[in-house]
Amino acid sequence: MLRRLDLYIIKKYLGTFFYAILLITMIAIVIDFSEKVEKLLAPDVPFKDVVLEYYLNFIPWINGLLWPLFALLSVIFFTSRLAKNAEIIAILSSGVSYFRILRPYLIASILLAVFLWIGNNYIIPKSTKIKNDFEAQYINRSKTKSLGYNTHFFLSPTEKVFLRHYRTKDTVGSTFRYEKFDANQELVYLLKANRITLEDEPNLWKLHDYEKRSFNGLKENYISGKGETMDTLLSLEPSDFVRNTKVMENMTTTDLLEFIDIEQERGLDTAQAMKIEVHRRSADPVTIIILTLMGVAISSRKVRGGLGFHLAAGIILGAAFVLISRFSMTISNNLSINPAFGMWLPNILFAILTLVLIARAQK
Repeated sequence: MLRRLDLYIIKKYLGTFFYAILLITMIAIVIDFSEKVEKLLAPDVPFKDVVLEYYLNFIPWINGLLWPLFALLSVIFFTSRLAKNAEIIAILSSGVSYFRILRPYLIASILLAVFLWIGNNYIIPKSTKIKNDFEAQYINRSKTKSLGYNTHFFLSPTEKVFLRHYRTKDTVGSTFRYEKFDANQELVYLLKANRITLEDEPNLWKLHDYEKRSFNGLKENYISGKGETMDTLLSLEPSDFVRNTKVMENMTTTDLLEFIDIEQERGLDTAQAMKIEVHRRSADPVTIIILTLMGVAISSRKVRGGLGFHLAAGIILGAAFVLISRFSMTISNNLSINPAFGMWLPNILFAILTLVLIARAQK
């Protein structure tokens, strides 16, 4: 059962937190608008869409990024004031244990973490899709990129494609290779071309300087098309070689997990980045709890310098957390480290640091 002390701290925490978030959201909107004012006020952009489709959905997107860090700063801000006014000392002197004081902080942080988890996994992706669609239509017209160089993927369990490079602007691919296998995984058909171009939507392609080989045991049938072209239907579409740069942001976690399964079946390494995103959506809410307890441990001691010292320490630790998180995300993506380990490592490290700070806190 919540007592008056619990309600007092929870009210202070949530009030400070949402006030800070409101201010930073307004500042973020002003900065974003100033950067894009020419495009947003263009004659072909409806002002109603700017408000309802872009900025109304910009708010949950920016809040999803800032909640963990501002949970830390909010806790430090109001707890430091409690320490300055000797309220923490009075509570401890009345016989309340330090760990009992942590309970309302833990309750409030869990409440925020639940809200963020629901938002990250289901609400924010849907609103972000509307925002990104608006940007793709009016601000940044191109939101696609090719899969890169030396791309291998499966069309089916018995069909494999290789393409050295694909240009999205003119739908031209270089060094194309199509392989077909039988039930015993033996190669039965090979089609190669120095260049392929899209002839007609959705999957009629023109092959330039092609070769065809078919195999039947030890027998081989070879057809050379050097210097020639050939039109052929392939189970390929231009969309197979490109990805929306913000496809992960636009998917709920349920949709993202289904898309990961499809990408893995095709043998594409883009699934690694998507797995990282899935774990990030669950790790960020836990970050709120860890940083909240860290903030209490930092700011509950009355020290010379007061609020200024506590805020400086909080900003430094918050910046360190962001830096470690980005570094961990980068090495997970580029070095193929386990996505779960990469995204939860910052939380593990800062949880250990939080326990040390709590152990040394004034009691």
